[in-house]
Amino acid sequence: MSRYVTFRSERLRISFLMEKKRMAMLFVSMLILLMLSIISIGAGTLYISPLRTVQVLWGGPHGEAMESIVIWNFRLPRLIMACLAGMALALAGTIMQGVVRNPLASPDIIGITSGAAMAAVLFLAIFSLKTSIFLMPVFAFVGALVVAVFIYLAAWKKGISPSRIILVGLGVSALLEALKTLFLIFSPIAVLSQAKVWLTGTVYGANWDTVLYYSPWLILFVPILFTLSRRLNIQVLGNELPILLGGRLQLQRFALIFTAAGLAGSAVAFVGSVGFIGLMAPHISRRIVGGSHGILLVCSAVMGAILLVAADLVGRTLFAPRDIPAGVFTAVIGAPFFLYMLIKVKRQQG
Repeated sequence: MSRYVTFRSERLRISFLMEKKRMAMLFVSMLILLMLSIISIGAGTLYISPLRTVQVLWGGPHGEAMESIVIWNFRLPRLIMACLAGMALALAGTIMQGVVRNPLASPDIIGITSGAAMAAVLFLAIFSLKTSIFLMPVFAFVGALVVAVFIYLAAWKKGISPSRIILVGLGVSALLEALKTLFLIFSPIAVLSQAKVWLTGTVYGANWDTVLYYSPWLILFVPILFTLSRRLNIQVLGNELPILLGGRLQLQRFALIFTAAGLAGSAVAFVGSVGFIGLMAPHISRRIVGGSHGILLVCSAVMGAILLVAADLVGRTLFAPRDIPAGVFTAVIGAPFFLYMLIKVKRQQG
């Protein structure tokens, strides 16, 4: 009996080979996400048991008045938003680690999310909050893309060095954070109050309109990403092999960076600067399914959703009735994880 499962789609130009054991682990991860989602929907001031939560969801939005209203109008859209944003950040991190060929690369560490956040803060200062949900993702995407391209060009010197792009990205990120803080200091109180919690990263206040406005960004960029997954597998092998295979190296990299900027920028526009998900999710996923990007992207998306849903659940329940932003808890976990990866990389290079 074969140990492997093969998936191939000529129309989507996607194919991957995977061990059945790793496939089983991926399904376990999906099951964990499902169970965590049910617990998250039921947790809160009005506690709803998991069994009752499933019954209300199964019955649709017209069940028992109080429970149905709480689940369908407040908790379910918040959960979906956390899943979508976590997936987007994790996918963006997987792309950057593949393109840069550095395990420390992620949208928040090399400055892409800082560019998106800076552009979004500028938009908040110029336009009213009522119109921001329509156009703020566009501003955030442009900010993320401009920063990503600038970092790539600034780190270029007869090719891209993984360590050089990390150093340039850290410098650009620090500069953008300083400029963003300076801008907020001189901004009106209304802008400051809007941006303060949002910049930490939170899905608080998410509703069905938020999900509706955010979904098209994923519908646009996720199919593009999976069609480029085979190119991403080649990118991690260096600069020479893609050229020998007839690939347009720089065009492929730009397309991948463009996609990463779209995913990270749109996520930042709706949930703020949630850190370290783009760093942690790909590494955890590689331990589960290996390094082939066809299936790695799927697992990274699942792990990103798990991380953000779990962080939001802890933020809502650990210090209840206070609602702590999810970005606080992703930073608490992510900072030690980054230090661990930094020490690991140093040992491998040494």
